Amino acid sequence: MPEIICNTSPLQYLHQSGVLHILPELVKTITVPPAVQEELETGRKLGLNLPDLQMLDWVIKRRPSSSIALPLVTDLGPGEREVLALALETPDSVCVLDDSLARQVARTLRLRITGTLGILIDAKRLGIISAVAPFLDQLQSLGFRLAPHTRAAILKLVSEVEK
Repeated sequence: MPEIICNTSPLQYLHQSGVLHILPELVKTITVPPAVQEELETGRKLGLNLPDLQMLDWVIKRRPSSSIALPLVTDLGPGEREVLALALETPDSVCVLDDSLARQVARTLRLRITGTLGILIDAKRLGIISAVAPFLDQLQSLGFRLAPHTRAAILKLVSEVEK
């Protein structure tokens, strides 16, 4: 399995949906850059329900070795920029990003990507979770933006019927 480099929002949404544990069932380790760890720590200090990466032995923190290109994409957050930088340095890695601009930049850079929804699809395919639909409902209640046509496509992909 390729190395997974994860941004803040997938960790947040999987944690808040109660399924963060599926990540180490899908891959051995998850790499996060310092900016992602800082974003989660800042949010926790503000009282948000976010994971504590210090408590997860399957998370590796790694700083990009070069930050030369990071400032070039000014519309991305620091976590997204560092995830992209690490992915550029790590052949065959997969970026876990939800932000549409970050995903667009990753595609432009020819990086492999997935997101929170892709993680749920993989977990269903491997039998780690029995259904995706309840998690889509939960994600939407948490403020995750999911277009109706995307929801329908995901449910079709995992052979679930909309109620």
